[in-house]
Amino acid sequence: MEAVGAAQARESGDSHDPGFGVYVHWPFCAQKCPYCDFNSHVRHGGVDQAHYLDAYKQELRYVRDRVGARPVTSVFFGGGTPSLMQAETVAALIDEIAKLWTITPGAEITLEANPNSVEAERFKGFRSAGVNRVSIGVQSLRDEELKRLGRLHSVAEAKAAIEIAARTFDRFSFDLIYARPKQTIADWKTELGEALAMGSQHLSLYQLTIEPDTPFAALHAAGKLVVPGDDDAVALFETTQEMTSAAGLPAYETSNHAAPGEESQHNLIYWRYGCYAGVGPGAHGRLPVAVNDFALDAVRLATSTEKMPETWVEKVSAQGHGFVEQTPVTASEAADEMLLMGLRLKDGLNLVLVHEVSGMAPGDGEIAQLVADGLLSQDPPHIIRATDKGAVVLDELIRRLSESFGRV
Repeated sequence: MEAVGAAQARESGDSHDPGFGVYVHWPFCAQKCPYCDFNSHVRHGGVDQAHYLDAYKQELRYVRDRVGARPVTSVFFGGGTPSLMQAETVAALIDEIAKLWTITPGAEITLEANPNSVEAERFKGFRSAGVNRVSIGVQSLRDEELKRLGRLHSVAEAKAAIEIAARTFDRFSFDLIYARPKQTIADWKTELGEALAMGSQHLSLYQLTIEPDTPFAALHAAGKLVVPGDDDAVALFETTQEMTSAAGLPAYETSNHAAPGEESQHNLIYWRYGCYAGVGPGAHGRLPVAVNDFALDAVRLATSTEKMPETWVEKVSAQGHGFVEQTPVTASEAADEMLLMGLRLKDGLNLVLVHEVSGMAPGDGEIAQLVADGLLSQDPPHIIRATDKGAVVLDELIRRLSESFGRV
């Protein structure tokens, strides 16, 4: 099987390295939000950060031994609530990463922050530590909705945090959740308009998802939490795309919007299927695979670490790392993962990169049919993109392409 454009893509040499990133998961929060299914934990007695810092360093060294020397193009502190970390802890971790690898000039170093843990001096400390971008979890610009979402901050605190970020960092972003219970298009237009006027060059705008095993899931199952239906959710999504595009922050990924050049470089590593190390309790990673490590069909090593922070520290102390999963990703699985993530990007999926990683490509007949159906575009021939119509039915689009995959 030869996918449309695959041969031309190989001949053109149109390929690029998505880069290598380091993700550091800080799992602690001041309070667990009822919609959240991330690995986050509340420790009212406080956290011995020096103790955890030693464990992070050990796990970073273990990963360095596995993947060898390579340039690091991004570092991301996620959580949890990384803004609860001491600036000294953040600085020590960045220094350790720089010692183990080489952090490239201009590398993006992002830290997630909650508005209630933002102070001007704290942000200055993070900037001095080496952080050059912050992502603020605002979630709503309505106080009553923040309470419903279980957030500890107010709208006033969120706006103050954004102002501090704008003064302190060259780049910042903030998140909002929409498609909330009883939210109308008119309500969302007003709220999103307020957000767009705040000057951020990057916004992450997520539809509320009812995740299993969360308090929101129990309320939803009992009929006490009703979210917008499919038609209303589509309308809210389309409104989001229209308003952000008109404001100069078009979507570069399904839920992420940015001015040209302000895209999150770390997240682009994920979506372009680059390799990244995930360290800390509950972190996930995708590492390169050495030829002698696994069967020749493996193209990536999927890693995940122990979720419970205290148990993770014990494992690191005993064996040098807290990994509980190190699973080879086959070529076929990698192709599916690239499809799943690449079609979320407005830049689309680069078929030459898919071939380089997996040796596979979707069938030319299926691509042609999806183009004819108005769900897919193909320009140039080795780049496929979901159209606006295709983005609404992305799961079905991915399923059809996946079933057509074959080696080329």
